[in-house]
Order: sequence, then structure tokens, then C-alpha cells
Amino acid sequence: MPDASPEHTELIAVDAITVVNPRIRNQKAFDGIVANIAELGLKRPITVAARKDDESDGLTYELVCGQGRLEAFKVLKQDKIPAVVITASSEDCLVMSLVENLARRQHHSLDLLRDIKRLKDSGYSEREIGAKTQLSSKYVHGVIRLLESHEHRLLRAVESGRIPVSVAVDIAEADDVGVQTVLRQAYESKVLRGGRLMAAKRLVETRKQFGKGRGASDKRSRTNLSVETLLRTYQNDVEKKKILLRKAGATRSEIMFLTQSLKTLLSDENFVTLLRAEGLSNIPKTIADRLTRINGAMT
Repeated sequence: MPDASPEHTELIAVDAITVVNPRIRNQKAFDGIVANIAELGLKRPITVAARKDDESDGLTYELVCGQGRLEAFKVLKQDKIPAVVITASSEDCLVMSLVENLARRQHHSLDLLRDIKRLKDSGYSEREIGAKTQLSSKYVHGVIRLLESHEHRLLRAVESGRIPVSVAVDIAEADDVGVQTVLRQAYESKVLRGGRLMAAKRLVETRKQFGKGRGASDKRSRTNLSVETLLRTYQNDVEKKKILLRKAGATRSEIMFLTQSLKTLLSDENFVTLLRAEGLSNIPKTIADRLTRINGAMT
């Protein structure tokens, strides 16, 4: 690599730039980037790190940040793009790319969480990852544990803020009985309350029925359902419907009791006189119709 300052800006051929950490992006947002650059031009250069190409004795570049802008230039059929060229190792480029994406308000959550695992695999300690990404070591430790256990449902819940990472790790390590204990302790310590607690319970139920999340192993488990699993799912559904029927029966009995009680009171002349005195002699049509049906059924 030729002598250069640690950072400078120059025009780089787009074909000489490699995206080492590609991102999945929203097509609508990307179309907006393309339209904005086509109309106003590039407002901010991308950032790349120079690499010596042994085969051609020239330079190639690794993208640090600016994938959307680079891809927009390719769509607009531009040969070169303004770039800030820095001196950094591939590992440092990955860290900078991760920090850049963590700073965005919208991002693809599981990609970022996997980046944390990639940093761990590259030799960084959890403390170092936390310092570089401005995340707590506890959060980094929990994310790595969930990733290693392939807990994709819990990871999405953690990233979206529905449950704390500590609770997610406890759920991942607990059996069916222990999960309920985890939720109770989270409620008692006021970590999960109200809507968040209900969301956590739904997540636990979904995880129990369908597995840890999307992936090859999860698809296999959903395809090769055992007879016992199907029977248990059927029995759970039947039990839920029985509960609904019991509630409906109890509600019907209460309505019948109230209607019959009102009919008995209205047959008492003293009670009717009291209603007239209080200006309450008119009965709502719905109640009057029900009383009429009862009288008709009795006669």
C-alpha cells in the first residue's frame, strides 16, 4: 500500500469496492436514495479502506459505510464515487460498519445481532464489543447466548424492546415449568407488567408450539410434527373452547336470572307504583321484548 494520510477523499471506481458486510434494505427507502442522488447529487462521501491487490499491483477497497449510496451509483450507471479512504484492518472495518448501523434509527435487527456474534468470533471480548458499540456488556453477553442457542423469536423480542435481554436468557435456559417461574419473577420485580407481560406470555406460548424461530432446524421441527405434539395441540384447542362454552353458559344463566327477577318485580303492584312515582315507568325496548318472550314461553 502506498504512503497515504490516515484519511483522505478521492474518486474511487465503483467496481473496485467490495461490500464485505452486505445489508438487506427496504426497496422503497432505497428508491428514495436513488432519486435523491439523481436530483441533488451525493451529499456525503462513502467510507472505504484501501487494500493492496497482489495480482494487479493496484488497490482494491473494502466498504466501511455507505452501501445504499454505492448501490445507488451503480443503478445510476456511475463509474466512480467520492469516497473517504481510511487506513484500517478488516476487523476494524467490521466494527465501524456495525457501529454505523447501530446508530441508524431503522435497521434489520437480526443482522445487527449476528454482527455482535461475528465480532465475538473474530476474537473480541464481550467487554470490548460493548465499548466499541456503546452497548452494555450484559446486553452483549445475553445476545451472544441467545444467538448460540438459535433463539430467533427471543432475539426479535429483545431487539424490539418487548422483553429485557436478561429475561430472554432466563426463558431460553428454563424448561416449561421454569418459564412460568421466570415470568412470575419478572412480574414481581416489575420488569414485566401489563401489556409487556401479556406479550411475553404469548411469545412463550408461540415458542413452545412452533419452536425457537425461523431457520432450517425450526422448519424441520414444524414439518416432522409427532403424533404426541399434534394431539397435545388438539387437546389445548379443545380445552380453550370448553372454557369459552362454560363462560357463555354462565353468562346466559346470569341473564336469565336477572330477566326473571325483573319480571317478578314488575308483577308487584307496589314496585310498579314506586317506579311511576320516580318517573321510571318506561322500560327499554330490548328488556321489554325479552320479558314478552318469557311471558309467551310460559303461556
